[in-house]
Amino acid sequence: MAQEYEQLKLKNQMCFPLYACARKITSAYTPFLKPLGLTYTQYVVFMVLWEKEKVSVGELGKELFLDAGTLTPLLKTLEKNGYVSRCRSKEDERVTMISLTKKGEDLKEKCKDIPFKVGGICPTLQNEEDAKTLYRLLYGILEA
Repeated sequence: MAQEYEQLKLKNQMCFPLYACARKITSAYTPFLKPLGLTYTQYVVFMVLWEKEKVSVGELGKELFLDAGTLTPLLKTLEKNGYVSRCRSKEDERVTMISLTKKGEDLKEKCKDIPFKVGGICPTLQNEEDAKTLYRLLYGILEA
């Protein structure tokens, strides 16, 4: 009976290794983010803000593949901690804009080496061509 449904075997699922790898890679950031009081999701929010300086919640969600229900409490926490400010757009008051405070901008210096520190966790991807291929494939899945 265990062999009746091949499609239900864990080893036949594309989703499982993606899920397990995502968890493993995300957890590799913890030793570097925890001392800063950040979660991985907060960290990627900062990455967008360090690049764009000011963005709407909608744009941020689109960039990070997250919905407003996930972002709103996270952004409220970052605001409470003094890292970001939230305000209504002057063009459309239904839109909430997020921008970095000085404290949020200063955090960039403390985080600048994290990608290098985490980059060595996967020897398989030390080959630049393999890394580019995986990157392209993963974004292909996200954009589909």
